[in-house]
Amino acid sequence: MEHPRTRYARSGDLNIAYQVVGEGPFDLVFVPGLITNVELAWEEEHWASFLERLASFSRLILFDRRGVGLSDRVAGVTTLEERTDDVRAVLDAVGSERAALFGSGDAGAMFSLFAATYPERTTALVLFSTQPRWKRADDYPWGFDDDQSRRWVEEPEARFSDPSYVREVVMMVAPSIGDDDALIDWHVRTWKLSGASPGAVAAHRRTNLEIDIRAILPTIRVPALVVQRTGDRFVPREVGRYVADQIPGAQYEELPGVDYLPWFGDAGAVLEVVERFLTRVWQERPWEDAEPDRVLTTVLFTDIVDSTAKAAELGDRVWRELLTEHHTVVRRQLARFRGVEIDTAGDGFFATFDGPARAIRCACSIVDAARDLGVELRAGLHTGECETIEGKIGGIAVHLGARVAASAEPGEVLMSSTVKDLVAGSGLAFSDRGVHELKGIPGEWHLYAAER
Repeated sequence: MEHPRTRYARSGDLNIAYQVVGEGPFDLVFVPGLITNVELAWEEEHWASFLERLASFSRLILFDRRGVGLSDRVAGVTTLEERTDDVRAVLDAVGSERAALFGSGDAGAMFSLFAATYPERTTALVLFSTQPRWKRADDYPWGFDDDQSRRWVEEPEARFSDPSYVREVVMMVAPSIGDDDALIDWHVRTWKLSGASPGAVAAHRRTNLEIDIRAILPTIRVPALVVQRTGDRFVPREVGRYVADQIPGAQYEELPGVDYLPWFGDAGAVLEVVERFLTRVWQERPWEDAEPDRVLTTVLFTDIVDSTAKAAELGDRVWRELLTEHHTVVRRQLARFRGVEIDTAGDGFFATFDGPARAIRCACSIVDAARDLGVELRAGLHTGECETIEGKIGGIAVHLGARVAASAEPGEVLMSSTVKDLVAGSGLAFSDRGVHELKGIPGEWHLYAAER
């Protein structure tokens, strides 16, 4: 087929390269792993055939993530939040109000966060060989250990252009083509032309090792399909089962095969499962029954430390003037970082954000600006599933955010580990504040403070 035209969507200050192909009844966004180029993909037989089949039953939307392929380069690495911003920008550019999302590999984390945060724009979610985290933990035995993690980051910088290294990577993610020298050569060329330099790949891998979306999976409320191959050498099938178990109502399909990349091996089996699932969801149209009433949100609570004593010290008139200035400062920062003011009670604010990094930066800016007014604030953040009822936000995540704020020291921006785990690559730094019991909230919660 003729290669589709590459266009550009504006995401903040960056241009994101995208293509649209096919005229199916519903929109489908497909993004593979890091090494991509939307034009080079059509030059490889397996990849092109895979995309053509997706476009046969959908309006297929492809894009290169910021920093790679034909999209603008970036300094450093990109966060999950920025990646979801790019998804939204591309959907807006093509006039898509709602789309199905098909994420392969580490793109699954990006689409999982998008689906949980924007269920009103997500028809369905398909995850293929998706890791919720990359590093091993006491309660997650399938990730890299410390030595494997170190080598995973260091090897691209030492051996990026070495064909033998590319062959090793291919043998891990697509062993079924390991003896095809022509395909190996094509992958070497793609690595070079994708714009992913040795340092960029190492930085991207380092960031992925810090990401943990396990807390996000139970908040996904759109129809979800998890596909896993039984002999995948890179992502064990136990991981696929785990991901499916964590997403409410998710359908799980386990297929024969050893390849981590869906367009190699028995790609037809993958495509058949995906097409059947997405077609059924489109025909049933579950989103028409009710608007989403539960979304993933980052909540922020702030209040003035020792406000009663401060009011007594200043007197009623001066205190009222100070509160007016305080409210103006807070609202200015909320507007700057796309926060939504939900409630104001006395000297405290309750706001929500669609991105945790924006929420952290906003909280820090508010605390700094308040200090310039001569008052100390404490701030607390948590990312979790919230209920939306007649424009109001409620649920355990809201109560948890308030309790985190109450635990903060004067001038401190305190947050749950969920917030920290979602902002890898942001350049934000944190101090470990240990495990806490929060009044009225079951369990123990690991808290971190933003370093200033």
